[in-house]
Amino acid sequence: MILPKANRLTPEQLDEVTAIVAEFGCRIQPIVGAVRSIYAILGDERDELMINRIEGLEYIERIDRIQSQFKLMDKRSDLATHRIRVGGVTLGEKLLVIAGQCTIDPKNPNYFYETAAAVKEAGADSIRGGVWKPRTNPYSFQGDAKSLDILMEGSRRTGLPVDAEVMDEEQVELALDAGVHMLQVGARNALNYSLLRTIGREVAKRPDAVVLLKRSIHMGPISEFISAAEYIAAFGNPNVILCPRGTSPTMDGYRNHPDESITPLLKEKTWAPVVVDPSHSVGKASYVPACALAAVAYGADGLCIESHVSPSHGIGDDPKQALTPDVLKKLIQQARQLRALRRG
Repeated sequence: MILPKANRLTPEQLDEVTAIVAEFGCRIQPIVGAVRSIYAILGDERDELMINRIEGLEYIERIDRIQSQFKLMDKRSDLATHRIRVGGVTLGEKLLVIAGQCTIDPKNPNYFYETAAAVKEAGADSIRGGVWKPRTNPYSFQGDAKSLDILMEGSRRTGLPVDAEVMDEEQVELALDAGVHMLQVGARNALNYSLLRTIGREVAKRPDAVVLLKRSIHMGPISEFISAAEYIAAFGNPNVILCPRGTSPTMDGYRNHPDESITPLLKEKTWAPVVVDPSHSVGKASYVPACALAAVAYGADGLCIESHVSPSHGIGDDPKQALTPDVLKKLIQQARQLRALRRG
């Protein structure tokens, strides 16, 4: 990791450093922060001649070498002081709550507009809304690009940032062009490294955009989850949030195996904030509040919760697992009280 003496390298300086590392089969990936930029050396950075040549440049402060499989997401990396903002919330300073519908119904947009207004009133900081939906059954509703306009109209009406899941490069471009603030990588795509690279590269062009990376149902060690985030950061975007959402094998009565307890394990290894999705973890509305509060007790920095003004009229998972705005409001109050108690 290269740290310049100034806040960032000039184009001429970057060209010089890039040329040096290229001689040793490496490349430079700028990581643009709000105050300062750092420069990751991608490739084998152990060559002392390369390191000495770069550190000998008058505009370089130092090179930090992290002996870790994830150089950027590691808690000891120079991104450890990086802070991620979603709307008016800085992760780590206030509990972030993302809430809204599993799936936007393009035929009935008023349900989404009413839900967006209601979750804001309940205390949410960001709105979730499914535009495109990965479905196990090919005949189930797969979402509709028309819903993207509805999602952004909900953002304009409430003033809140929005979260939308993307599954391919075209959807990434459409979402960013529309102004989506948070791109969500779902459990089915958390191991899709080609998509992770694309998202890292494209989101790097929008420094204010954030990626919510959900944990794959099939991920094993914690390091596998963090390494998936490393793919995104390594292509230029450090604004990555880790989202446990339940894994396999499922537990009787639950949709998945709740995994909110991995939060402290993640925080031992990475600086990345953790936002837990209790809705998909348990899959039943009556279980969601307890799972959400457990996540906060384990140290989560936020919650991603499905909510709908009329869950029975939802066209995705809402009928089973969405909270009504009244229940959501009470849960948000309890969660923030618990977080305050936990922090002393």
